[in-house]
Amino acid sequence: MVIYYLEKCLSFLCCLLPDCVCETLGRALGTLTWPLVPVKRRNMAVGNVMQCLHVSRTEAEQIAKASWVRFGPMAFEVLRFPRFKGRLHERVELDGLDEVKKILALGRGVVFATSHCGNWELLGGALAEAGIPLVAVGMKQKESGSDRFITENRRLVGMHVTYKSDVREMFKMLKEGWAIGLLMDQDVSARDGVVIDWFGRPTMFAQGPATLARHQSLPIVPIYITRLADGRHKGIVYPPIPVPQTNDKKIDILEATRAVGRVLEKHIRMHPEEWFWLHDRWKSVRNIQEHGDKWFAEHDRWHSVQKMHGVDTEDA
Repeated sequence: MVIYYLEKCLSFLCCLLPDCVCETLGRALGTLTWPLVPVKRRNMAVGNVMQCLHVSRTEAEQIAKASWVRFGPMAFEVLRFPRFKGRLHERVELDGLDEVKKILALGRGVVFATSHCGNWELLGGALAEAGIPLVAVGMKQKESGSDRFITENRRLVGMHVTYKSDVREMFKMLKEGWAIGLLMDQDVSARDGVVIDWFGRPTMFAQGPATLARHQSLPIVPIYITRLADGRHKGIVYPPIPVPQTNDKKIDILEATRAVGRVLEKHIRMHPEEWFWLHDRWKSVRNIQEHGDKWFAEHDRWHSVQKMHGVDTEDA
């Protein structure tokens, strides 16, 4: 738990500092650590930017670096959550919440699809502070101290926290009228995703938002956050995406995921420096392309084993 207490101490110290000092320190931290990012990872990020956005290498390097540097100020903002409690509306402007409240009024919950664009932690806190009963779905951290710190921070600003592995709780809370927030822009294993065309490339996408929304006969609400010139942030709610309700569940989920992917691509194109380009986004598709029939045989075997144990792999 050494990491936990270290992060608590850092949080306490950061809460004592003025905004301008934290901003300066954050940018310095991001800039100084950029050269420490492994060259292979930096080159991958630059290559992804060039291929997706069709820009020069020089511009791609600037975007990739800015994507990393932004984590400095973001880290300071997260550490200062105790100071922001009850005041997040001063830092985050939310646009489009009326549509969300209309969906919540139906009593079947809301499915948010968001991404690692901007400061997504601030977005969750701002939604909770605005009265949205939000369930933040995260991945359990390998370091237990960091996991405890992150969970406490989220709960501090009003979010309920669950893990990606607890699918049953997500379905339960959605039925009770909660809003489920899912980060769906990172690569997933083939057993958990569907392949769509994204930035002109075959891309594995999480099917969780579409699965949850279809189960409750709800639309998916894409929502992202972007940083404004004055240092504040703006949460943008895009128009709800209806999920088809035909007799073919797999096609319904695929079509809804494609629609969500198009909105996310549009948002990233508008704010490319705010997305996490250093993530190996196309790893699972490369594995499929490299292993071909062998991968598909293993994939089918996995599904068969799960069904033998009574697991619905389409809802997992």
